[in-house]
Order: sequence, then structure tokens, then C-alpha cells
Amino acid sequence: MAKDFYGELQLGILGGGQLGRMLIQEAINYNVNVHVLDPDKNAPCRKLCNQFECGSLSDYQTVYRFGKGLDMITIEIEKVNVDALEKLEEEGVLVYPQSRVIRLIQDKGMQKQFFKQNNIPTSPFQLISNKEALGNTQFQFPFIQKLRKDGYDGKGVKKILSVDDLDNAFEEPSIIEEIVDFEKEIAVIVARNDRGDVSTFPMVEMEFNPQANLVEFLISPSTYSFEIQQQAEDIAKKLANDLQIVGLLAVEMFLTKTGEILVNELAPRPHNSGHQTIEGNFTSQFGQHLRAIFNLPLGNTAARTNAVMINLLGEDKYEGLAVYEGVEEVLAMDGVYVHLYGKKYTKPFRKMGHVCIVSDDREMAIVNARKVQEILKVIA
Repeated sequence: MAKDFYGELQLGILGGGQLGRMLIQEAINYNVNVHVLDPDKNAPCRKLCNQFECGSLSDYQTVYRFGKGLDMITIEIEKVNVDALEKLEEEGVLVYPQSRVIRLIQDKGMQKQFFKQNNIPTSPFQLISNKEALGNTQFQFPFIQKLRKDGYDGKGVKKILSVDDLDNAFEEPSIIEEIVDFEKEIAVIVARNDRGDVSTFPMVEMEFNPQANLVEFLISPSTYSFEIQQQAEDIAKKLANDLQIVGLLAVEMFLTKTGEILVNELAPRPHNSGHQTIEGNFTSQFGQHLRAIFNLPLGNTAARTNAVMINLLGEDKYEGLAVYEGVEEVLAMDGVYVHLYGKKYTKPFRKMGHVCIVSDDREMAIVNARKVQEILKVIA
């Protein structure tokens, strides 16, 4: 980097949600000046950064104006104006992950084509231009339909079980893919810096909330065989190198019942599948992302202990000013770390925080995590 730390570097983050908040908490250790752009005037980052601007992430002029004069820009959400980032890159602002990587990952169809072109294992798929084209597909029912753009946190995904579901299918450009008969959903987070160093975090196992389709329960490290874990990490490293990304890349995968690993989706930023690294690993995913974009040596990703992460979601049927029930009770338990995201309002299944439970006894960590799930609630 042209500038050293010590308060000189001006870092911009597009997005002021919980990922940006936790990134700022780590960036304070590097003494950089953090600027944040977010459309929500009550965004979780608003009081933690050096400069907060309320504005659209998808508007060209807003993003360009925000980035002008900064040394570096990173993201905590992919839905940003890539044309503005390209222009800023041309003018010498460092953008990590690079605008070309963000553009590719914004489009699930382009993602899938990239997997195919680079021999990355993934489920069979087909690009669909509109709902009418669904009626002409050769795919057998049932299958999954995903919007090519703007889907996140389980939104933009539909199961098409039979011809009866076609009327309710998405109209917009989408992909359809075979439903994978998986044993477990897994993830690997990989980091790459500008000098080409690549490092993975240990593979994690995930369970999803069936209603919200969000990660609800994550266990680290995995107890699957060394061969399976190594294969998953090798796939993540190949993706990072094929993309030539600078920063973090979260790779969500399926482990099938026949032992095959298939890549599902990518996220070029800190990710829900890495929150447990704050307490559970020698380097957190947020620290690693900063090391990668600052082109510093990558940190030790080994697990310190067993860690279970649970998402703290807004309870169903509650909407309004957030009220947290059971915080004191769970904090009285050993090895429980509560992270509240500073969101003023709750609504059903909104991510309001997460809790990490650590223990040298893996089963005890899981038992305690289940207790926390029962006790800690976000209502209104």
C-alpha cells in the first residue's frame, strides 16, 4: 500500500450493516479512518465509523462521489453500483474485492457459468430468461429456481415441485438447478491478498432455519474426514485463485449423501458462516479480510477450540422496537459470547445478532447452544 496505517489510510465500506460493524471493530486495531455509505440512517455502523453517509448503494453518482478521495473501498454487501467502482479503480482508488469479481458474483447465472468453465463441481443448471421459458425446460420436477440478481438471505429462491408451481414462479431472469440430495451444508472461507498468498479457514457444518432459509446453527471445526475437509478447502483455494480475488471469499457447498462436494454459491466478503471465528479461531474472518485487502501477511486460521454459532433472529409475529429477552441468563453460562448488531427495529427472521458458544468439549458446546436458542429471544 502507498500509505501506512497510523491514521492515514482512508477506507470506505459500502454497506453499514452488521458485517461492516464487525469489520470496523477490527479496523480500529489498525488505526485506519473508516467511511461508511448505507441507505439506512439508523444503520448499525453509523456511530462507529469516522464518517457516515446516508445514501444509495446502487446509484452511480452517490457511490462515485463517496469513493472519490478515499484510498480503498471494500464491501459488506454485493448489491452495489459496479460501474462507479470501475470508474474509481480507473482513477486509482483500490477496490477490494475488485469490481469485476463483484459484477460476476452479483449474477448467479454468471457464477454458475464460471464454475462450469473452471471445472468447479456444482449441480446441473439452466439459464432461464423469463417465466414462460420454464414451461419449455427439459429439467425434471422438482427443481430450484433462483433469481439471477438481488437474491440474498434465502430471498429470491423458490422450489418448483410440479407444473402446478409454475404460475407462482419468478418472472425475472433466473437459473434453475437440480435439487441436491445433500447430507450436510458446509462452507469454507478463503482469503487471498494481492501478493497471491491464499489461506482457508477450517470447513464448517451448517443447519438452516426451514422457514427463513437462513443459517441458524453452525459448528466449527467439522468432524468429517480429513479427505472431505481437504477437498472442500482445495475447492475454495481454486476458486480464489481462478477469480484472482483480493479479500475474503465465502464458499457455500453441499456434501451429498454419496460423498461428493458441490459448490452452491459464493460471497466475496465476510460471511455468516465465519462469525464463530471471532472467538473460535486465532484470526477472525474480519481480521483476515483486512489483512488481505491491506496486502499484509495472512493470519493463522486454526481453531482455538470448538465453536458453535447461532443466529439471533427476530421472533415470528413480532415487529417494532427490539426487545432482547434472556440476555443476562445466557451470559451467566460459561463460554457464551453475545453479539448484538445495534438494529433499532426487529421483524420476523431479521438478523439481530449472533451468539458464539465455545468449549473444549464439542458436545457441551452444542448442548449449550441449544439452551441459548431456547432462552434468548428478540421480540418487540
